[in-house]
Amino acid sequence: MPTQKLDNYLQTFRKTHGFTQREVAFLLGCHDAAKVSRYEHSKRIPTLDTLFAYETILGTSARELFAGIQERAQRRALQRVRLLQRRLERQAKNPALARKVDFLRAVAEGGSDEPRYEALPKA
Repeated sequence: MPTQKLDNYLQTFRKTHGFTQREVAFLLGCHDAAKVSRYEHSKRIPTLDTLFAYETILGTSARELFAGIQERAQRRALQRVRLLQRRLERQAKNPALARKVDFLRAVAEGGSDEPRYEALPKA
């Protein structure tokens, strides 16, 4: 059985680099360490600006820093991708729908790290 990931690894990476909460707060532009503590204990979710700052400060991707949250979000999104794929497969066939279903299938099967949806050619 796979090990469940923590929501975030902010404290782990902070300590690995030898930073105190107060130092990270300073680097993030926070007034005190309380906000950093709330982030580390999943009492508060950082803004995108703060998330990108954490990536820079700790030299680690958001995907790694927030592994548990990322894993849950990915699992939920893939469930919905498969659901939409099944719904669309039951509809009348046309080229645009076929491309959409193919894209959803590739996402669901993990066929690409960064799947892209290509716009329809203009008629």
